[in-house]
Amino acid sequence: MSSVIEQWHHIVENLDANGLDKLLADDVVFHSPVVHTPQAGKHITKLYLAAAMQTLNAPGHFKYLREVIDGNNAVLEFQTEIDGITINGVDMIQWNDAGQIIDFKVMVRPLKAVNAIHAAMGRMLEAMKPKS
Repeated sequence: MSSVIEQWHHIVENLDANGLDKLLADDVVFHSPVVHTPQAGKHITKLYLAAAMQTLNAPGHFKYLREVIDGNNAVLEFQTEIDGITINGVDMIQWNDAGQIIDFKVMVRPLKAVNAIHAAMGRMLEAMKPKS
């Protein structure tokens, strides 16, 4: 298995948002299942992935079902649950030769799962905002 994917699993299993600093390239692009415009840069990608880890893994239901790895690309199918809704999705990850993620795309099904993630991520991102 790719060391990038091994690192990713460690980060997800330990909810280690700080581990993302080393794993994400500065110019990484994140494709959200609910935000149409790709988000570019390490800071915004880290924010989205940290919120997603907390949102999707908070009840402990998150698990990867299968993985396909080819060169510097991987597709990881996952399943989790939010508010009683079963969510099925894939993480599509691409990394550079330095072992840093340069592209991270999340796709989710069914539609009610997309809606549940949208609401839960909105709550999580709002809670993560610095207090002013």
